[in-house]
Amino acid sequence: MRTITFFLVGLAVHVVFFISIFDIYFTSPLVHGMTPQMVPLPPPASRLVLVVADGLRADSLYTLNPNGSSRAPYLRSVMEERGTWGVSHTHVPTESRPGHVALIAGFYEDVSAVAKGWKENPVEFDSVFNESRHTWCWGSPDILPMFAKGASGDHVYTHTYPAEEEDFASTDASRLDSWVFAQVKLFFQSAKSNSSLKASLNEGQNVFFLHLLGIDTNGHAHRPMSQEYLDNIALVDSGVAELVSVVEEFFGYDGRTAYVFTSDHGMTNWGSHGAGHPSETLTPLVVWGAGVHHAQRVTDPQSKQKAKRLNERLFLCFALQADIAPLMASLIGVPIPVNSVGVLPLLYLNNSDQFKAESIYTNAIQILEQFKVKMTQKKETTLSFFFTPFQSVISHALEGLVYYHTYDRFFLGCSVVLGFVGWTSYVILLILKTHAGLRRPPSHTLCVCVTVVITVFLFIQSSPVTYYIYCLLPVPVWYSVLKESGTLTDLVHSAPSLPLCKCFGYFVLVTFGIELLVVSFFHRAMLTVGLAVVSVWPILSGLYGKAKFRSVSWLLGCLCLAAFPLMPVVGREPNIHLVCVLGPFFPPKMTHTIFANFSLVTLLSSGSSMLVPLFSSTRLFHRLLSIFLSLTATYLLLSTGSEALFPPVLSWLMYVWINIEQEAMLAQGVSGRQELSTIDFSENIDITKLRQLKLDDIRRSYFFYLNHFVCGHSLLCPLPLSSFDPASVYCFLTVFNPFIMGGLMMWKWFLCYTHPHNTPQPQISPCFSVSYSISHYVIVMSMTIFLMLLSVVTHILTSRRLILWKRRKMHFT
Repeated sequence: MRTITFFLVGLAVHVVFFISIFDIYFTSPLVHGMTPQMVPLPPPASRLVLVVADGLRADSLYTLNPNGSSRAPYLRSVMEERGTWGVSHTHVPTESRPGHVALIAGFYEDVSAVAKGWKENPVEFDSVFNESRHTWCWGSPDILPMFAKGASGDHVYTHTYPAEEEDFASTDASRLDSWVFAQVKLFFQSAKSNSSLKASLNEGQNVFFLHLLGIDTNGHAHRPMSQEYLDNIALVDSGVAELVSVVEEFFGYDGRTAYVFTSDHGMTNWGSHGAGHPSETLTPLVVWGAGVHHAQRVTDPQSKQKAKRLNERLFLCFALQADIAPLMASLIGVPIPVNSVGVLPLLYLNNSDQFKAESIYTNAIQILEQFKVKMTQKKETTLSFFFTPFQSVISHALEGLVYYHTYDRFFLGCSVVLGFVGWTSYVILLILKTHAGLRRPPSHTLCVCVTVVITVFLFIQSSPVTYYIYCLLPVPVWYSVLKESGTLTDLVHSAPSLPLCKCFGYFVLVTFGIELLVVSFFHRAMLTVGLAVVSVWPILSGLYGKAKFRSVSWLLGCLCLAAFPLMPVVGREPNIHLVCVLGPFFPPKMTHTIFANFSLVTLLSSGSSMLVPLFSSTRLFHRLLSIFLSLTATYLLLSTGSEALFPPVLSWLMYVWINIEQEAMLAQGVSGRQELSTIDFSENIDITKLRQLKLDDIRRSYFFYLNHFVCGHSLLCPLPLSSFDPASVYCFLTVFNPFIMGGLMMWKWFLCYTHPHNTPQPQISPCFSVSYSISHYVIVMSMTIFLMLLSVVTHILTSRRLILWKRRKMHFT
């Protein structure tokens, strides 16, 4: 019972630590109550056409073909003759939803909002669409609904194709973009005979938004360097040329239309996005039409040295992605979105100095409004003698926004660190308790007083509920540490009797090992080094002379497993023949027709495979073999290449480890050693009752976690979703669905983790090394929580058995 209680408490503590990072670093930047600000002068444009080519890299559009021609001749002519062009910098995560929010609303969405909703708004925010008189949208059902449902009133109209059209298995996804251009053309044709629609179109402050998903889909399916991707760029270019012709003809060539062509994010060479590589963050930005500067040619020699340019002739204007929202608002004369943090890029505007001055002044006031609201909110929830105002308000309003947005970060960080150190200390003392008796617990008075002081302090500041959890959690944790302090005292008294040289040697090795795991977050090849060092353990420990065959098997198993961290995580070419050789399963590379017929079969087979081990014997090797075969079946369906070899190699090493640890215990003269062939998982043997913990248990615990790190970092980490290859999930799903696809990739990760976790281990809780970066902290905490939950799953998989029917006893007379 005490074990279950400790497990539940530990799980709750680590969940709190995991959630805390989102309250500290990933809080929403949105504030409400600001007054919309708009330029008081007449705008240069009556309408705006926004074209977003999803997944288009800047270099893919701007780079010329080997023969000197452009793959986008129309946009190239715009850049050289009548528009301003440049590069827009996106922010991480480089995904479609946050990219479009930055483009149209002018702020960078926090990660928690991205996770809460994909197609709809989990939070309300203002946007250029919301401030416009009318907005008509065409494109993907994954993007358009969130701006329509987030707008006040009923003036944002969306036209989307079915979600089933976003199919990665299709030969060419450019038909998605062709559909958008065809629908826009039909829309303007029908407006000629629809008087009410025509009247609405002729009003000012209208926006036309075209979301083109074909380039992104072709990039995922065929890679950005493929002919499909490049041909899709040419199709978009011709589509934009026809679109401009249709729009200008409808409005009588009045010269009152502004055009913006850009992308929400780029894409890596292997067809993924989500991280911060320049190929993902640098996107094209081409603006032309009413109120926009014409192409500025570089003639001054000094300017040539300072300015970026195209073929030594044209200026290249840089902008942040959020800057596009105030630019669009300024062009058509609508208020800048109230939550925008973009700064108007004046280089794109072609208007009077007065208009530019009024525009940048309005932009500054709009940002200052946010600053004032944030300062007021923080001042109202902070004691006056603790409140520190931000200086230099006028010149650094954006810095002030960041200052107040992160005002409580240090305070919360200290609380979480205090709780984490306390919990780690308590776990260590609980392990050492097996060697010492429990002393008298400390007084409860101090604990109660500290709790009351913290509670009153947070109550006066009107702090949210989560603040109470983060600040009060260290109190019972450190109380538990003090309660177990007698264990540490007994350890100090018994120190002279310990083998100090051996203890120091283990301390050095453990420190080196933990640092190696930390460095592996940055360089996965360090796991190869770790496995290479671990491979010679039988030789260094003297086991080689007593168990040569098993020692050689251990050496070869470690070296084979060490090859996987050296393999590329992304950018691999599929090797379907290798996958097919390893099992009689459906090849991942199939046609769309076969997917439609067998996706249900693969889902059913994958789900049922988890139940197969429960029908086998609970004897050690019988059950482990059954688990290996059932999990490998699903894993192969999610494999596209050399990673299909990972489960057999890992399982081989785990089998050898079980046997060689048995030899190690025999060499140490451990009493009560049980033969492996007689071990039954259902007997629930408590190892702590058979022997006391030894220094060798530290080594076993480290081997255990080294294998887990190899499972996590060799194939999928550090970013499973940003580096995912759609081919991995083709047996289950080909139509774009980020949550199902991400879930399948996490399921593949889970299958890797299950193999080493089924290996019998002494019950020792190791200390975790926390990475300095936020993402690494999230990975470490996720791993901790995941392994705790996985221990429950593996207990069920190993110790439970299902019997569908029993044989009747035969009685002979």
